[in-house]
Amino acid sequence: MGQTITEKIFSDHCNESVYADDIIQIDIDMIIGNDITTPLSIKAFRNAGAKSLARPDNFCIVMDHFIPAKDIASANQARISRDFVKEFGLKNYFDERDMGIEHALLPEKGLVVSGDVIIGADSHTCTHGALGAFSTGMGSTDLAYAMITGKNWFKVPRSIKVEFTGEPTEHVYGKDLILEVIRQIGVDGALYQSLEFCGEGISYLSMDDRFSLCNMAVEAGAKNGIIAADTITKNFLNHICKTNGKLRSEPKYHYSDEDAKYSKILKIDANKLEPLVAYPFLPSNGKKITEVVKDELKIDQAFIGSCTNGRLSDLKIASEILQGNKVHPDVRLIITPGTQKIYKQAHELGYIDILLEAGALISNPTCGACLGGYMGILGDNERCISTTNRNFVGRMGARTSEVYLANSAVVAISAIKGKISDPRK
Repeated sequence: MGQTITEKIFSDHCNESVYADDIIQIDIDMIIGNDITTPLSIKAFRNAGAKSLARPDNFCIVMDHFIPAKDIASANQARISRDFVKEFGLKNYFDERDMGIEHALLPEKGLVVSGDVIIGADSHTCTHGALGAFSTGMGSTDLAYAMITGKNWFKVPRSIKVEFTGEPTEHVYGKDLILEVIRQIGVDGALYQSLEFCGEGISYLSMDDRFSLCNMAVEAGAKNGIIAADTITKNFLNHICKTNGKLRSEPKYHYSDEDAKYSKILKIDANKLEPLVAYPFLPSNGKKITEVVKDELKIDQAFIGSCTNGRLSDLKIASEILQGNKVHPDVRLIITPGTQKIYKQAHELGYIDILLEAGALISNPTCGACLGGYMGILGDNERCISTTNRNFVGRMGARTSEVYLANSAVVAISAIKGKISDPRK
């Protein structure tokens, strides 16, 4: 019987053929923790009486949520991870010196590659499926089990095939494609299933767009999002290998069989899509930008960043729209580069100067604004247009605030106009 790409990755790790609904235990290629979740994993690690890490070189800690520390509690929390890093001499540790949002930083460092099985104590770990890897979020105690044993167990997920046809039109990006998927199937439409993105439409997407697409698979309830590697993927990995001198391991490329079994097949013509905006309070509340502008939605804040859209292409899009313009006097525009390297590249290319001249605030790489932690908290009744991935009640601050999700072009033009606007006009 034919296999999906997810079944093939698990089969490769099991050294035998496995299929949807099988229960397996396999080695983990990369375990990812951050400054919020790792202390909980360390506590479980200690409580289990563990004295060593099974595969220390396959464990990575990224301090990306409340770093630099926003208060005493976050400083003390960060120290737990820092002390653990020193105790075990971990080499894959990223703090203020070389910081970044974990799901932007790890691909940049060559620590995740095609064919990997990756887990992280962060729901958006599914981002790395853009490289043709199985990548999923788990709880902190699940992470501790993997730290101790080097393994974890899974039920092999069933797969939904999402086939994109056509070339996306102006200012339609990976963010819009995933918002359309979630709009169609709902926030639980792919519960514990793999969203396999394929079709001619994928060939038009950059790696940045693919990361955005897979990043929000979890917002449809999916266990993982995944895209089979192609020339764009391989060129990206070759570039990362050349830049860093190596990749963590040799990529393994897997592809679904023609007779693979899917629980559902969804077909979307990317050429017919407009930029989408997800209204509060669910990512599934997507509306076409031509409908949105009729609502005359004034905004207080605009945000470009996060593990969904804090990459170099997002800063490029924003700078092209903002060049020669000014942020509306009633709007705060906050821009968060995904990593220090992205920040540096944006500066060298002149994007940062354009954004600053327009009136934007550039922050250090952080997840802070996205989860309502710091660096952009919304007050009572404030409205924000954001490139982040969630717009739940109170997600970015006050419970009476509103978050609208969109791509970087929509956010940039909205910051200028003072209301949610169409970047194509």
